[in-house]
Amino acid sequence: MPESLRTRLLRWGFNWWPCYRGTGARVTYIASDWREVRVRLPLSWRTRNYVGTIFGGSLYGAVDPFYMIMLMKSLGPDYVVWDKAATVRFRRPGRSTLTATFRLDEGELAEIRDLLTNLPKVDRTYTVELTDRDGTVHALVEKVLHIARRPAPGPEPAPGDIPGTS
Repeated sequence: MPESLRTRLLRWGFNWWPCYRGTGARVTYIASDWREVRVRLPLSWRTRNYVGTIFGGSLYGAVDPFYMIMLMKSLGPDYVVWDKAATVRFRRPGRSTLTATFRLDEGELAEIRDLLTNLPKVDRTYTVELTDRDGTVHALVEKVLHIARRPAPGPEPAPGDIPGTS
């Protein structure tokens, strides 16, 4: 699916946002429906560690926000999504440009919606691989996300019902 003008502008925003820019990574693609995002992390003076490979913080920072944001955009405003935990497994030193692709399918989104009709919250685990040009996995990042339905707004309390007001 191609990028829309809106997702292209958000991609540019990510790449200029100081927190993300500091990782050294660049977002290269955001599908118009937010079901796919691609990231590129080059080995450069900004991402190189003491031993000349890609710094572990850059590896994690490059992939950190995307599953949460993708779920927020795909599920819509009736759902709350938070990062709960993350695990990084370093497989090989990053000595070249690495890429990561995040994907969500409609089946996953339908399952989340279905689970949340009967449960107050659900935790889901997503895995993303950072790979080189040959497809060799250099790092695996597992993200655990907490997802819940947003509570329906209740009636406004009367002034006498709020402690300290009368």
